[in-house]
Amino acid sequence: MAASGDLHCSPQRERQVREALEGVAQEADLLLLAGDLTSLGEPEEGAALARICAEIALPTFAVLGNHDWHANRRDELVAELQGGGVQVLEGGAAQLEAGGHEVGIVGTKGFVGGFSGHSHLDDFGEPMLRALYREAGRDVEALQRGLQQVALCPLRIVLLHYSPTRETLVGEPDGIWVFLGNDRLAAPILQHEPDLVLHGHAHAGTFAGAIGEVAVRNVSMPVLRAGYELFELQPRGHASAALH
Repeated sequence: MAASGDLHCSPQRERQVREALEGVAQEADLLLLAGDLTSLGEPEEGAALARICAEIALPTFAVLGNHDWHANRRDELVAELQGGGVQVLEGGAAQLEAGGHEVGIVGTKGFVGGFSGHSHLDDFGEPMLRALYREAGRDVEALQRGLQQVALCPLRIVLLHYSPTRETLVGEPDGIWVFLGNDRLAAPILQHEPDLVLHGHAHAGTFAGAIGEVAVRNVSMPVLRAGYELFELQPRGHASAALH
């Protein structure tokens, strides 16, 4: 499986992104994209990435990131991506056979909120702040539902944009962690123990972290310093990563 995030694709960056993903079809059975697929969420930016993914011709799953929502043209953007064979998961789950194994993929963007013992957004105060808290809660609920849907899959992967753990944010300024993820996403992960959790968003963060025994990997391109990361998943639930 290959994973990447924060491609920030656009017509101007199309060649750069194509070169970054070159060869992935020869190395992987599946491609997962952890949000910020585009620079500003414009449909023509999605079309540029769709052209690349159509050429790669791997089963490709993605979640949207904050950049992908910037233009507030979600429906048009998703339609362009789907035209290139990219399945966008927004609080949903997908199951497929890859590499001879049944794989369950649960995808949702995640949201801001912070972490206990650090900057942390609570359900208190002005209505606008409480609305942020509720929005984050909807992603937590979606993650819970998705993990229930794929509970019987031998291999289960969670795909996010925002981080569910502080460990993969180390390297980012402490003051912005509240905008890079939230620890409420960790509860369904701890309960269901998927085989691997992937996210992006934290460009200056850390590659490897964990929630309990579950491996969490920050696959933001700036962190990887490469176009993608390769993972080999075994049905027993053990994940091993090899840098590309």
